[in-house]
This record gives sequence, C-alpha cells and structure tokens, in this order.
Amino acid sequence: MHVSLTPELETRIKAKVESGLYNNASEVVREALRFMDTHEDWIHEVKVARLREQLKVGVEQLDRNEGITIESKEALDSLFDDIKG
Repeated sequence: MHVSLTPELETRIKAKVESGLYNNASEVVREALRFMDTHEDWIHEVKVARLREQLKVGVEQLDRNEGITIESKEALDSLFDDIKG
C-alpha cells in the first residue's frame, strides 16, 4: 500500500521516530490508527450514554403521565418535522 502524506505530516512522523518513541514510520501510523479507533469507540460510548439519559427522562415523563398521544401518521410526521427544525 502506498500512502501520500503532506510535507507537514511526513515531518511529524519523522519527529516521532527521531524521538525514540517509535522504531519506524509504520509504528507511528499504526499507533495513530489505534488511537483513532479508541477515539471513535469513546465517541460512540458518549453518544449512547447521552441517548440513555434522554430515554430515562422520557420514561420518567411517561410515568408521570406527561406523554402525548399521536393520533395519525400526519401528526407523527409533523412532530418529527418540528424536531428536525
């Protein structure tokens, strides 16, 4: 596989290797990809946690009979349109 890098990225990779933290450019790129995967996993976990919080609030509202009844598909479509903004 061949990857094209900007001069800035190439300089940054070389600096990492020269620092002694990595033996070669491939190790730097592998570590960066592992970090990216970890970051994406963390973002997913944050989104799921936020969704769970919102669902909890909704369930609590339903438990207090604060829900609304949607009578038709048109009313549901209108509600979703309002949510989208």
